[in-house]
Amino acid sequence: MYPFLLTTDSGCDLPLEYCEQNDVTVLRMTYELDGVARKDTMRVEDFVELYEKMAQNANVHTSAINIEEYLAFWRPLLEQKLPIVHIAMGSGISCSYQNACLAHETLLEEFPDAELFVIDSLGACMAYGIQVMHAVQLRNSGMSAEDCAKELLEFRHHVHPYYTTANLEYLYRGGRVSRAGMVVAHTLNIRPILNLNDRGELRVVDKCRGVKKTYQRICDYVEKTVEDPQSQTLYVLHANARQTAEEYAAAIMSRVPFKDVSYAYIGTTIGAHTGPGLVAAFYCGKPRMPG
Repeated sequence: MYPFLLTTDSGCDLPLEYCEQNDVTVLRMTYELDGVARKDTMRVEDFVELYEKMAQNANVHTSAINIEEYLAFWRPLLEQKLPIVHIAMGSGISCSYQNACLAHETLLEEFPDAELFVIDSLGACMAYGIQVMHAVQLRNSGMSAEDCAKELLEFRHHVHPYYTTANLEYLYRGGRVSRAGMVVAHTLNIRPILNLNDRGELRVVDKCRGVKKTYQRICDYVEKTVEDPQSQTLYVLHANARQTAEEYAAAIMSRVPFKDVSYAYIGTTIGAHTGPGLVAAFYCGKPRMPG
C-alpha cells in the first residue's frame, strides 16, 4: 500500500495511460466547444478534434475547477483515511488552486483528521506533469505525504517551459499580445518565446524573426538554465503539430545532450487558449528567474 494518495487535474497533460498505470487520480477539467460542455477525456482523438475545429474558427471556452468539483472529487478519497497530495495548476495561470484551498478548508470541517496537501505547481501543462511524475517516484520510495509536499514546494521552481508558435491569433484573444503586435508579427514572421516566471505567470521573454533564429534563441535559454541534461528526458508537447515538435526537439538536442525526447499533445485546457501550432519544451534546471 502507498503511504499516501496522489491526485492532480487533467491540465497536467500527462498521458491517461501513465496516470492509470501509476495510480494518479485525475480530476477532469471542463471546456466548452461551440456551446457544448465537455469533460477532458485526456484522449488524443479529442485533442485532435479540438485543434481541427479551432482552425475552423470554433468557439472554445474553459473554466477553472470550482469548489464543489473539488469537494466531490476529494470526499470519497478522504474516506480511505490516507493522506492526499494534490498538485494543482499554477495560481499564475488559473484560480483553480485558490478554489482547491477553499475546498480544503471546508473538508477539514468534515474530516478534521485529514491530511490533504494542496501544491501550487506554479505551472501549466507538462510544467506540472513533471512534478506529478516526481511525486510518483517519491511516493513509491515510501516518502510520507508531508515530506513529499515539502519536496514539491522546492522542486516546482526548477521546472522550465519554453513555448513558441507562429500563430498569434489565440494569444491575442487571450490578451497576451496586442492586435497591432499580432499583425506586425505575422507580416514580419516574428515568433514570441514564452515561459513561466517564478510566480508561475506566463510571459513573453523574447521575440525572434524566423523559426531558425527562434529555436537558436530558445537553445541559448536552455543551455543557461538546464542542469545535468544527460540524465533527464526532454518533454516536447505540441498542439496538433507533431512535425514542428520534432524539428523543435532536434534543434534543442543538437545543442543540449538530453538523454532522450518524449512527445505528447498539449491538452484541451491550455490548447483552448493557445490554439493549434504551439510547441513547448519542458525540462529541469536552475531555479526560475523572477520576472
